[in-house]
Amino acid sequence: MDDCAAKYRRFLEGDENAVSEIMEELFLGLAFFIDRYVADVHAAEDIALDVMSDLFVYKRRYNFKVSLKTYLYMLGKSRALDHLRRRKRIEFTELSEAKTADDEAELEEAVLADERKRELNAALRELPEDMQAAVHLVYFDGLTYEEAAKVMKKSKKQIDNLLYRAKNELRSILGEED
Repeated sequence: MDDCAAKYRRFLEGDENAVSEIMEELFLGLAFFIDRYVADVHAAEDIALDVMSDLFVYKRRYNFKVSLKTYLYMLGKSRALDHLRRRKRIEFTELSEAKTADDEAELEEAVLADERKRELNAALRELPEDMQAAVHLVYFDGLTYEEAAKVMKKSKKQIDNLLYRAKNELRSILGEED
């Protein structure tokens, strides 16, 4: 049994402290995962909060057959897709916040690091949706191939193939051919 499932069992037995422990461990990753689908941080946080609250309100829905993290991500994906079906897609342009640094070298390093992150995020957005989801689940959220396969309703081999192709696509997009 995974650590979060053990914490959830503690919650079911009446330990209210387990709620905050589970929230601290899983909420941000879940919100970030959902944001990959809805492309709206605030909506992603709302959906993640709804998913987490359902976990604690409807106590007997989680059956411990998969890890708690996998269960929440499957539920989060479903809710994110529901959200997309209900809303019209509106494009927003984010304004980047200026960073300040005492030293010009620090500022230059920060700008270069931010630029690299933007390039990587832009490259990730160019990948097909399945590849994006697989990369996010495995590399950003630390799910195993099996857990990612359950979330995406694919086989472990399909996840492996998606990640292999995604890495090659990213290398090509970022101009890092060997």
